[in-house]
Amino acid sequence: MLADYHLHCEFSSDSQEPMENQIERGIALHLNEMCFTDHADYGTKRDWDDPRGIDYCPADPYMNNDPDDKEPLANVDYPAYFKKLAEMQKKYSSQITIKKGLEFGIQTGTIPEFEKLFAKVQDHLDFVLLSMHQVDNKGLWNNEFQEGRSQKEYNDLYYEEIYKVQQSFKHYAVLAHLDLLVRYDPAGIYPFEKEKDIIAAILKQAIQDHKGIEINTSSWHYGLKDTQPSRAILKLYKDLGGRIITMGSDAHSTKYVADHFDDAKKILKEEIGFKEFCTFDHMEPIFHAL
Repeated sequence: MLADYHLHCEFSSDSQEPMENQIERGIALHLNEMCFTDHADYGTKRDWDDPRGIDYCPADPYMNNDPDDKEPLANVDYPAYFKKLAEMQKKYSSQITIKKGLEFGIQTGTIPEFEKLFAKVQDHLDFVLLSMHQVDNKGLWNNEFQEGRSQKEYNDLYYEEIYKVQQSFKHYAVLAHLDLLVRYDPAGIYPFEKEKDIIAAILKQAIQDHKGIEINTSSWHYGLKDTQPSRAILKLYKDLGGRIITMGSDAHSTKYVADHFDDAKKILKEEIGFKEFCTFDHMEPIFHAL
């Protein structure tokens, strides 16, 4: 079984890759299943049909556009997205299983908006990633959140915000790239031991709520020194009794679909000790042997 559960396409503001191209690439790689998880990030983005209009953003971290060539910064066009997914499910039903997901870039201040969104689209969803791309509407990727704070301060705040969200918001399946801040930390790697207690609290809450985590293989193409989340976090999750884990490439183009999945499987099985990984159907995990 081979399944990529973190994929983006043209419905995400940070991707221009047609959904069909991603699917064709998945088929070529002999994937059994793939789940699209395009972005919703209230606080820094508005919906396409928001009467206030759409904000605009400068150079995107994934696309490397010219700063003067601005892309619309908007959430998924949900009706068009789910319509296209249904069409692709039908077209490729004999070749690959396609699942419907979203990536919620949530903060404590945007929980009400995500509650409304989930209520509106839950009947369409197989899977939801809970991510934190910004805190207090300040982005991690552009160092706006980190600016003016010590490394300890922004690491503490980042994990505390995730934990606070978990207390109130339960409509997700898996915590995405849990230590995402590592990718954008201008001061380098912050020691795991300094955040171990709050990370343990996050993982315990996820386990209590029957939620999982992912191994996000974009760590390889970002040149990180460890997996994402780190091996220490993966091991802690398992040691605490966690069983639900997905594999996601976080691919925004065909180049990275299912990237380094063989490496990820080997790490999960041989280094961490997992025996299974998960796919999802209507927000319920399905376990498969690694």
